[in-house]
Amino acid sequence: MLNDTSVLNKTKGELRILVISVRGFRAQVANCSLYEFEDVLCELESARLYTPTHEFEMPRKVYRMTKYATGSADIARSIAPFPAEITLEEDYDLLFAVFDNPWQMHLMESIKNWREKCRHKACYIMETWKPSFDDWRLVHEPFQNFDYIFSGIAHCVDSFSEVTGLPCKYLAPAINALKFCPYPNPAERLVDVCCVGRRPAGAHQSLFDRSQQDDNFFYYYDTVNNKNLEVSNPRQHRAKLVNLLQRSRYNIAAHAKFDSMEETGGFHEIGTRYFEGVAAGTVLIGMPPMGDVFPQYFDWEDAIIKVNLYKQDVLEVIDALNAQPERVEAIRRRNIVNALLKHDWVYRWREVLEALNLEPSQAVLNREKQLQRLACSVDPVDLPIAC
Repeated sequence: MLNDTSVLNKTKGELRILVISVRGFRAQVANCSLYEFEDVLCELESARLYTPTHEFEMPRKVYRMTKYATGSADIARSIAPFPAEITLEEDYDLLFAVFDNPWQMHLMESIKNWREKCRHKACYIMETWKPSFDDWRLVHEPFQNFDYIFSGIAHCVDSFSEVTGLPCKYLAPAINALKFCPYPNPAERLVDVCCVGRRPAGAHQSLFDRSQQDDNFFYYYDTVNNKNLEVSNPRQHRAKLVNLLQRSRYNIAAHAKFDSMEETGGFHEIGTRYFEGVAAGTVLIGMPPMGDVFPQYFDWEDAIIKVNLYKQDVLEVIDALNAQPERVEAIRRRNIVNALLKHDWVYRWREVLEALNLEPSQAVLNREKQLQRLACSVDPVDLPIAC
């Protein structure tokens, strides 16, 4: 399916962007943040959005088997019966494909004329862990379709470059900071502790027991045990998360897939939960990823209250923070301000444009100014910008 949000008469200097999304056939909760990114791009750049409704299972199998047998992408492409779902009639400055894994790049073949009509071609691969590069088949995927790869996993940047010979850059998760920001009309924080997604069992049990013993302690947690959890409407799911976090005092956070060592290879990465929590003004409590990446993105005081969720009593930490309301309020405001100034999707888009030597549109510049104005209204003291 093709959604054309582009204006008919574009201002001189503005870019024509084609965004490819897997939202047509992937409804996993984990992908909702990616679809939020795409929505921001469509709003900012009046981008055209292509959403295939299926994965082209048979053509994909034919392509791969031919590529494995011949080593030739051209032969594989000529034999694989990919349907031409859309035909590009106009030229585009950038084709930007957003994938949740590197096994989805064959979707490009359902677009007729994309090689001729798109000047730059880049992809954002949100999740690929180091053990994936031990799979010999990965090198045969059609990376050559792109000029540039953006990886959502920091420790795989070098691996992507080595395997593909293409430039690769880390593109961290982000949020629509304008929507997550609880200002100018912050709601009352009625949820004491929020913990969505994966969680250490001991910490969860401690919080659950408190919620059963204390009628005034509201602990929100997931009850569905399904790693492939799907949603019926990604935008509505995202809106629900915003409402929940804006009304939560504390948010439990741990590094991405901390309980899936076989998949991650033991590497630590920043999950989306950190960005969502600070943007909504919660106080993050938990375990930051090891390494030097997290401090680069969360470089302010009390960005996370470090707690070993396996060994320490999280309730003791929460009780101690509750006894320091002024400190907690300062943490909230700092988190919101830093999210507005550093972690909106527009800043990640800027990184993409800079890597490809493309100029930002006026809409990008306007959004950055809007984020700065909102940050100034939240807390004008000690900001790195002039209010």
